[in-house]
Amino acid sequence: MTPPHQARPMLGYGLGLRKEHYTDILAGDPPVDWFELLTENYLVPGGKPLHFLDRISERYPVVLHGVSLSIGGSDPLDFDYLCQVKALAARCGARWISDHLCWTGLDGINAHDLLPLPYSEAAVRHVVTRVRQVQDFLGHRILLENVSTYLEFDVGELTEWEFVRAVAEEADCLLLLDVNNIHVSAVNHGFDPLAYLDGIPAERVWQVHLAGHSDYGHYLIDTHDAAIVPAVWALYRAALRRVGPVSAMIERDDNIPRLDELLAELARLRAIGEAERARAA
Repeated sequence: MTPPHQARPMLGYGLGLRKEHYTDILAGDPPVDWFELLTENYLVPGGKPLHFLDRISERYPVVLHGVSLSIGGSDPLDFDYLCQVKALAARCGARWISDHLCWTGLDGINAHDLLPLPYSEAAVRHVVTRVRQVQDFLGHRILLENVSTYLEFDVGELTEWEFVRAVAEEADCLLLLDVNNIHVSAVNHGFDPLAYLDGIPAERVWQVHLAGHSDYGHYLIDTHDAAIVPAVWALYRAALRRVGPVSAMIERDDNIPRLDELLAELARLRAIGEAERARAA
C-alpha cells in the first residue's frame, strides 16, 4: 500500500460497500471496479461482515475509509485502533487507507461526528505531527479527506484549501477529494469551489468521493442519502480537469437503493470520467 513515492494508481470507478448489497454482489458480477469499506464496520473478531468481506475482497480491489482517527484531535493517537486498522488492511489487501481531516472527540469521548479544524498555522503543525506518526506506524502514506462544514472559526489565517495543501505537503500525505463536500461547504460559506480546486496539490489527490446531500434553502447538509445533483456532477468534471484521471466512487449511507439503481449512477460517473480522460489524452 502506498509506498513513499509510488505513482498514483487508477482503480477506476467504485462504490461504497454496504451490507444491503452483499448478496447481490456475490450472486452476480456487477460492473464495479472496486469497493470502499467503512473501516469501523469490519473491526470485529468474526461474524457476517468479515465473512462477506473475505469473499468480496477476493474478487474486487478494496480500500479502507475510517471515521475514528481524529487526526486533528488533542487526545493521544489511539494505537490500539491503528493496530486493528493495520491488521484489517493486511487481511483484505487494501490498496490504501483513508480518514478525515478533522477531529472526532475529546477526553476519550467520541462525538460520532466529523468536526472542523481552525485553518491556522498552529493547527497545520499539530496535524502534520500526528499524520507523520500515523504514517510511520502504518509504514505508508494515508489519504485525508476534506470534510463538509457548517460553521467557521473566528481565527482564519488560511483558506480551507490552503490549509489542506499545507497539511498534505508538510506531512507528505495524500488526499481524498470529496467533491460533494466542497460543494456543500462552498454554498454554506460563500466561497468559489473552483478556487478550492485550483488551490489543492493535484498530484496528491488519489481518490474522489461523490455523494448526495440535503438542501435546506440557505444551507446544505452532507447526508449521503440522495442522488448526486447536477452541480456536483459539474464540479466532478472540473476536478478531473484539475487533477487528471483519478479513482472515483459514490457514497450512499442512508435511503440505500437497490444495487441496480446505484449502478446506473455509477455508469454516469464512469462516462464522465472516461470522457474527460479521452479529452485530456
